[in-house]
This record gives sequence, structure tokens and C-alpha cells, in this order.
Amino acid sequence: MKKIQTVLFALSLAVAAPAWAGTPPDELVRKTTEEILALTKANRDAYAKDVSRLYKMADEKVLPHFDFARMAQWVLGANWRSATPDQRTRFTVEFRDLLVRTYATALLNYTDQKIIYLPLVSKPGDTDVVVRTEVKQSSGGPNIPIHYTFYKKNDDWKVYDVSIEGVSLVTNYRSVYAGKIRNEGMDALIASVAQSNKQARK
Repeated sequence: MKKIQTVLFALSLAVAAPAWAGTPPDELVRKTTEEILALTKANRDAYAKDVSRLYKMADEKVLPHFDFARMAQWVLGANWRSATPDQRTRFTVEFRDLLVRTYATALLNYTDQKIIYLPLVSKPGDTDVVVRTEVKQSSGGPNIPIHYTFYKKNDDWKVYDVSIEGVSLVTNYRSVYAGKIRNEGMDALIASVAQSNKQARK
């Protein structure tokens, strides 16, 4: 559970609201961190009582700058090519909802760990960059490295992967889902994710 919370907390640091279009990716991470954590701290009790408000905040403030279509395609890997257009659409929708609900729930468990922002390494004209941060654990354990991979689409920076301690979010889901598809098929995977989302929202 702690690992899941860390992964989804990382997502809260990786994206920005549309008002920050054109802002460099490292600034997006820093600004979004401050805004989202301030909102969570101020409204923690209200969010705990009404999880729909928490989901709404996550949806509006954080997730617009994820490229879910690209993430879904990468997560499915070779299975994306063999999926029908309808399956691709349904999987993308359910995968997006999965990240919304798990991310939002993880926010409530945030306990004011310090975020360390490392210098952005990039060259002028780069359209694909990695923003590196570390989460300082309150327990005194080693810092947790979190890397966010952005690509530039027109004037906007989009997140398409998050790496925690060297483990890619996309790669992790890909290995889990590949087995499900191999054993039960694409429709079974989509139905499983959809059912999990439905139960979590009750």
C-alpha cells in the first residue's frame, strides 16, 4: 500500500492546470506541488467525507496535462495494435479513471514530506525531458527518487510516464496487464478495471 501511495503521490507532482500552458516542465512540477498540497491540506476533512469532491479536484487541477491516450498505448504495448478502436477507447477511459481515483485517495495520506527539486538537465529545443525530484521521508529513510517524463506537444508539456526508484509506472502496468490479456483477453481486462473503478466510487 505504501508503494502505491508513493506512486500516486508522485502523479500529483507531475502535472499542471491548463492556465500554465507554455510553462517549463520543472516549473509545472513545483507550482502544481504547492497548489495541490495546499488544497489537500485545507480541505482534507471535506475530501474524506465526500470523495467525489476529491476526485473533482484531481480531475480539474492535476490530470489535464497527462497524455492518457499515449500512456494507454504504451501500457498495452503490442496489444494496442491488435485492439479494436472501441477497445482502445474503453481501455483509455477506464485507465484514466483508475489513475484519478487512486491518485486522489493517495493524496489524503500525504503527511508533509519535503520535496527536493533537482536541476533540470535539458538543451534548448528539447521536446522530451525528465524532471527529477526526491521525496524526503519523515521516517529518516533514504530519499525516494521520482522522475517525470514530459514531451512537448505544440506549446504544452505533457506527462507520459513517472518513474519511482527506477521503476516506470508504464512498464509496471504493462507487465501486469499483459498477463491478464494473455490469459483472459482484452475485454476481460477492461471489464476488470471498470469494475474496480465502479466499486471504488460507491
